[in-house]
Amino acid sequence: MVLETAVEVVLNGLQQGAIFALLGIGLTIILGTMKFLNLAHGALYLIGGYAGMYVIRETTLSTGYLESIGVTTVGLGLGFAAAMVLVPIFGFVVGLLMERYVAEPFYDRPETDQLLVTFGLALIVQEVVKFLMGGSTFQPATPEQVLGISVGGPIELPIVGNYPQWRLYIVLIALVVIGLTYLVIEKTDFGLVVQAGTQDSEMVRLLGIKINRSYSLVFAMGAALAAFAGLIGVSFQTVSPQIGTEQALIPAFLVLVVGGAGSVVGAIFGGFVLGITIAAMTVLASQWAQIVLYAVAAGVLLFRPEGLFGSAEVGE
Repeated sequence: MVLETAVEVVLNGLQQGAIFALLGIGLTIILGTMKFLNLAHGALYLIGGYAGMYVIRETTLSTGYLESIGVTTVGLGLGFAAAMVLVPIFGFVVGLLMERYVAEPFYDRPETDQLLVTFGLALIVQEVVKFLMGGSTFQPATPEQVLGISVGGPIELPIVGNYPQWRLYIVLIALVVIGLTYLVIEKTDFGLVVQAGTQDSEMVRLLGIKINRSYSLVFAMGAALAAFAGLIGVSFQTVSPQIGTEQALIPAFLVLVVGGAGSVVGAIFGGFVLGITIAAMTVLASQWAQIVLYAVAAGVLLFRPEGLFGSAEVGE
């Protein structure tokens, strides 16, 4: 019984940690590269969640726009698959606009100004979503099939027995996206520019590289990851206009603190550590779960202020 519970905690922790890692990577590359504190990162998660629900509904033949115009027999039950393509693109575009009209004018301003303007933007997004969608909560949009593959229902696993197979698909999908992001940052010329900008942006400019263009792409990439995390999140969590703050912003910053600003590996590690921690505390003493998360982050700050995988130069 103890082993069964332990394995289930690890599986749940990996699933929650995958969401945290997606959020943390987006936030850490923005902060590490541009030294910009983006409190609207949770709002991007919120936008991705609601945009995902809309796309799923409108591309599902039995309920959406396609059904309303009579397209019901050509096998276009796209649903969640369509959302996985469209939501990151939407988040990318929103990120470009946010970087151009909100972040860029504040790059050389004090951090307090950055916090104020992005927190205000987060509140505006939350209120707009509440106005458009109402303050009601929505049940998770868990798909039954994705591109003809059955992903709903339980699956028989060793030790734990029946387990919701969609939770395993969440981990798999998130790992694929995380892996692709890691390759872009670590193995491409664009990634090398981003990493160099993290260490010394002025030197990058002196080398004739248009770092501002890279800034825009980094910001948009971070926004797309946050929006994708929102889409994954609404597939197993109750959705409300408050999810941007309660389920995304605070965990993203805790991941950043644990992993270190500017470190993709740190965000991945921190995300899964915090995910498994909160899954374990949910079983042991759920009322202490949030407190323990803060305690873990505080412990890392105490012994390694730059985070487990961060560098002191990035933190300055």
